[in-house]
Amino acid sequence: MIHAVTSRIARFARMVALVLLALAPFMAVPAAADPADIDAAARGVVRVIVVGRDGEQIFPISHGSGWAVDGETIVTNAHVVGEAVNDSRLSIGIVPSDGGEAVYARLVSISPRNDLALLTTTSPLRLPPLTIAGNPPENGGIVTAIGYPMNVDQAQGLNQEDIFRAQPPVTSQGFLSGRRPSVEFDTLLHTAPIARGNSGGPLVDTCGRVVGVNSFGAESAGTEAEFFFAVSVREMLPFLRANNVSPRINSMPCRSLADLEKEEREREQRVQMSAQQQAEADEKAQAQQREDMRREIEFAILDERSNGMALSLLLLVIAMGGGVFAYDAHRRGDLRARSIGGSVALAACVGAAVCWLSRPAFEQVEERLEDRLREEMAAQDVGVIEAPSSNGHLSCSLNPARSRVLGAPVENLAIEWTDDGCINARTQYGLIDGEWTRVLVPGTEEAVSVNRFDPASGEYVVERYLLDRERMTSARTARAEFQAPACGVTRDVAVQFGSQQAAILSMLPQSPNERLVYSCESISGSEAPAGE
Repeated sequence: MIHAVTSRIARFARMVALVLLALAPFMAVPAAADPADIDAAARGVVRVIVVGRDGEQIFPISHGSGWAVDGETIVTNAHVVGEAVNDSRLSIGIVPSDGGEAVYARLVSISPRNDLALLTTTSPLRLPPLTIAGNPPENGGIVTAIGYPMNVDQAQGLNQEDIFRAQPPVTSQGFLSGRRPSVEFDTLLHTAPIARGNSGGPLVDTCGRVVGVNSFGAESAGTEAEFFFAVSVREMLPFLRANNVSPRINSMPCRSLADLEKEEREREQRVQMSAQQQAEADEKAQAQQREDMRREIEFAILDERSNGMALSLLLLVIAMGGGVFAYDAHRRGDLRARSIGGSVALAACVGAAVCWLSRPAFEQVEERLEDRLREEMAAQDVGVIEAPSSNGHLSCSLNPARSRVLGAPVENLAIEWTDDGCINARTQYGLIDGEWTRVLVPGTEEAVSVNRFDPASGEYVVERYLLDRERMTSARTARAEFQAPACGVTRDVAVQFGSQQAAILSMLPQSPNERLVYSCESISGSEAPAGE
């Protein structure tokens, strides 16, 4: 009996598996998070430690997580730092994830009602700030929790001293299960596993943008599904604004660079196909025009030949009349009349011969056709045709459909471009593979920007690479090896500057984290350009 039941269950399981396999191609699978975006977001996550002191020795009391909303301001949970707030003998320490020394933090604001706290570092850390998602994913969307769970520290055998050293945070992936307002505040329910120590860390979407602050988990009997809660953006934004913090907010759709590049390839194919179709249409129109012109010339030649024949016949008639008149005058002995009649007859004969022989031949059709075409081309070439140029003041607008935006970019730029590759009279671009390019390696931001401008199309592209501390240090070292030239260089100097910048490009990842595509148009010179 048991064997029969087991067999039926096995057959049913196989049937279900076959059905699921057949339906698999039709089931929508959410796009996976981009590891580069999650890694970039993780570099802005810190360990928040409540620190005790015994004489000169310091030791951790407890710890949680936090994330940078700007370079020195950190968001965490109120319950993470609550113990230090209530005990003046305790301090708050911040340990960055991507190298650097631990520093103390000062409490800016705390809101136990919605479990939020705001800290500021007492020594500069220059943390890469995270961006807040203005359009959180829908139910079922992929989310990632980033933080420092204590059970992972324990499993690794980390001691008290290790806690104060930079360690990469732990990431865990799950799905968003909807908004579930608790009694006190608005929360997001999700399945990305978190544990003690994750509190205060960010919950991010597939582009690494913050959708919530992890706060607590639902109790589970072990066999039940585990759910976790994060403080929602609805709670976070008013808290930040009340403390005069202006976070970076991005409400654009989260799109992968692979999807964007696929769309670019398809767009280029459409442009090429449209250009080919237009060329074919132009060629067809030109062929039709040539054929119409040929017919017109043929009809003109026929008319000219007919007119020549008619005129020849008329002159022959006149010649015959002159001959008859001369003959009659000769019979009458009128020499003067005979001379006049003979002259008329002779002239008419010569004219008839000339009209007959000067008729255009049909072989002249091609000659006249080529002459007409050359005349039309010459008429079209009258005047000076200037090549397209974007030299001067330009208004550049962000093209969201062709961009991958992670931060909060400037949507409209006003720039001044000169043909020698200078923007705003102070930033010289170099030539790399024929493209005007400037690689910017700031000293205060953990990102490298590669800016390109195409004067012919008026396209301005900014690509940003969010790098870890080691790569950023290497990029700054490479940048210090050369001096950027002032504006107004020759083409040879621009090419040399481009080759110098290429050394930095070789250090960058294969793909950028962010790509901003601007379309630029000429504007009035009275409008002042914005700085780059």
